[in-house]
Amino acid sequence: VFFPPYNPDTVRQFPFPYQPYTIQEQFMQSLYCALEQGKVGIFESPTGTGKSLSLICGALSWLRDYEERKRHETAALLQGGESSSTCSSSEPDWITDFVQKKAERDMVSKLKDDELKRKKREEKLEMIRNNVQLKYAMKRKGCEDDEAFKLLQLSKEDPAEASGDPEEEELIIADYESDDESKTKNKFCVAEDDEDDDLVEEHVTKIYYCSRTHSQLAQFVHEVQKSPFSQEISLVTLGSRQNLCINEEVRRLGSIQRINDRCLELQKNKQEKQHHEEGVKRKRGPAKSVCPYHGAAALQQLRDEVLGKVHDIERLLTLGRETHACPYYATRFAVPPAQLVVLPYQMVLHEATRRAAGVQLKGQVVLIIDEAHNLSDTLSCIHSTELSGVELCRAHSQLTQYSERYKSRLKAKNLMYVKQILFVLEGLVRALGGESVWAEMSFYVNYYLLTINNFLFKAQIDNINLFKVVSSIIYCIQLCGFMEKYGGTGVTPHVQTSSNKENRCTDGLNRYLQTLQISSADQKGSAELEKVVSASPMMHVEGFLMALTNSNTDGRVVVHRQGTLADSSVKFLLLNPAVHFAQVLKECRAVIIAGGTMQPVSDFKQELLFSAGVGEERITEFSCGHVIPPENILPIVLCSGPSGQELDFTFQNRDAPHMMDETGRILSNICNVVPGGVVCFFPSYEYSRRIISHWEASGALARLSNKKKIFMEPKKASQVEQVLSEFSRCIQRCAVAGGGLSGALLFSVVGGKMSEGINFSDDLGRCVVMVGMPYPNIKSPELQEKMSYLDKHLPHSGGRSPGQALIENLCMKAVNQSIGRAIRHRGDYAAIVLCDRRYSRPSTLSKLPNWIKDQTNTHTTFGPAFAALRKVRSQHTSVHTHTHTHTH
Repeated sequence: VFFPPYNPDTVRQFPFPYQPYTIQEQFMQSLYCALEQGKVGIFESPTGTGKSLSLICGALSWLRDYEERKRHETAALLQGGESSSTCSSSEPDWITDFVQKKAERDMVSKLKDDELKRKKREEKLEMIRNNVQLKYAMKRKGCEDDEAFKLLQLSKEDPAEASGDPEEEELIIADYESDDESKTKNKFCVAEDDEDDDLVEEHVTKIYYCSRTHSQLAQFVHEVQKSPFSQEISLVTLGSRQNLCINEEVRRLGSIQRINDRCLELQKNKQEKQHHEEGVKRKRGPAKSVCPYHGAAALQQLRDEVLGKVHDIERLLTLGRETHACPYYATRFAVPPAQLVVLPYQMVLHEATRRAAGVQLKGQVVLIIDEAHNLSDTLSCIHSTELSGVELCRAHSQLTQYSERYKSRLKAKNLMYVKQILFVLEGLVRALGGESVWAEMSFYVNYYLLTINNFLFKAQIDNINLFKVVSSIIYCIQLCGFMEKYGGTGVTPHVQTSSNKENRCTDGLNRYLQTLQISSADQKGSAELEKVVSASPMMHVEGFLMALTNSNTDGRVVVHRQGTLADSSVKFLLLNPAVHFAQVLKECRAVIIAGGTMQPVSDFKQELLFSAGVGEERITEFSCGHVIPPENILPIVLCSGPSGQELDFTFQNRDAPHMMDETGRILSNICNVVPGGVVCFFPSYEYSRRIISHWEASGALARLSNKKKIFMEPKKASQVEQVLSEFSRCIQRCAVAGGGLSGALLFSVVGGKMSEGINFSDDLGRCVVMVGMPYPNIKSPELQEKMSYLDKHLPHSGGRSPGQALIENLCMKAVNQSIGRAIRHRGDYAAIVLCDRRYSRPSTLSKLPNWIKDQTNTHTTFGPAFAALRKVRSQHTSVHTHTHTHTH
């Protein structure tokens, strides 16, 4: 069968659940070309235009065609394909002939192997889909159990050889070879070379789709389920243990760090139990608990279920409980054969996390990064890390007690590594202003930034090889077992009546650490303190030291001294996110960066792509308008209020009582004419609190509540759903009942819980009001450092520095995210009111999405703006859109 070669001009027909919009067809054509040509694509498609489905159908069409084309090419080559071409060479003919024939034989042999593996994979998948996986999963149970434990252990210990208390032998660090770091780093993938590939397989060509939040990932999986590919694609959703654990004893621990620690401890216990079953004499003491969800046969069965049908996380958890298997590990085993892997940003953009999750980007891999409007900030946050004074002291306490207890039994080399880590920890304490870990101290608050080199010099650890220290810390992580046994957490010291040598050695430190606990407990809630106490300090120390191995120009260290060492902290701040993104861009076949609002693209390309070494020729851009008719949106820039007061919400003016009163009058007028829901965004939580308090005192809030029921953005993320459902029910009741109230008014904050990922469609958001411009805090030392870094390393354009551009872009990206919440589908309509004369500046207007900017009218007085709002209301009230079109 002839399979035509790729032609970029071919107009393709894409499978779609319904007739796609023209812009969706254009989106899919552009996406297909970008994937085929190995491009870095920047795709902008407004919220409500069916971006997710376009991504799914375009990308999966390419994957299907790519696999088909590869199959045909393989078949053609295996049938004898091309005849050997003679090449002019100084070598005798028989040598050339021999070399060519051997190369051909090797290639044919490899192709045959690949073809066999592919057929085996397809047969296995077919078998899974035909519900015979149970029989398949139960075979060779005994052998697979052994293999699963090899996979699940994250570090391997040699059986202790020294004599003594067998319960203590497990706490002696196994011999550490610092020059063999590569072996220690890939323990998780150790079984990849194993002959039995039932749980570990080679990676197939796949698409990784990542987004910011778990709710966004869940929405994407639901879209895949609605797509024409739902029956033929194998999809895996990855998440954290916090999201995927089904062991109630572990889930109850709450914090992600405690869940991780407990899970790894249960793996270790199970590994030890296996040794006992194999005839090794059991150590004294009570039997240790193990996780009941780690049988290899059950894991295999759940993995097959995952690959056989598209499941969301809720369904995964249900399947896990039914099969008695851990969804966290089963999904990881399902990554290699999966065609579409859905995962959070962290798991793909952070190298160490990527490696631990078994995610491989090399080869023919496509990466789609959705909701990428804040990709630069996300990369910086993922690679920035903070270490508190309490964690430093606890890590020092643990290591000191450990080395004192086992110094006579540790190998000299290992003792040296422990002492080197202690030296580094003491250096970090010095940098925080402490003379030593043992000294009680108090100092004034101070906050300053240092380059990496200056910080290392100040800590007196500039001559230490941090890579080796980090590698040796990995071996010290098993100290958790020692700390559980001897209670040396450093914050809640273990008290024993017998005055043994170890406790005498650490008595002074423990007393000091108790004073730290008391001082920090005064200021923090018990939950916060519990969080501090429970996290593994050595893991945090490892992360911070690893961050210090960045290039001196790419990051800064923020030292925050505050009262006592316990309350102080040291933070690594990444200034150049491109340095970590470069590896992702280099390894993937194609990278698609998608979002509802990607403007301004030029700055985005400069900071993240050009700086990462991507050439202009590899970048492709796609941007489309909205599917709504132009008359369904009314964006207004309001320069003055009803009483003629100019609207200028600069930091100097916004707290003036007359500005707050005028804002109240604007909202009151809007609530009089706009039916349903009105959402009002303030630039910050603090300003929101001040202006609402002012309205309460002046009576403006009472006047507003006569027209609309008032709702406030909740402080806790867990309460968002409840507030939204009450807001929605109130609007529905008012629409039916009529009466005095015409709907509801929701006060929210830009960049808060309501400004991203939440939809105010139809009557929930008939008008979005933006009060002022949400510029970030220009006095923040971290932001100032970022600005000066950009000014130094990026080109200036358009008469403004890159630092100034950053401030403007941060502000307008936040605005675009908030105002884009109101229009969700073709039949939707809404007004957008931007209250601040500064929005009328051409440079500011240009940063609005094109579909909003083209319809925006600037009004210097309030009268014409109010008339436009009334006109829109009368137009749409007469033809109220109860015909709810599908939200693509």
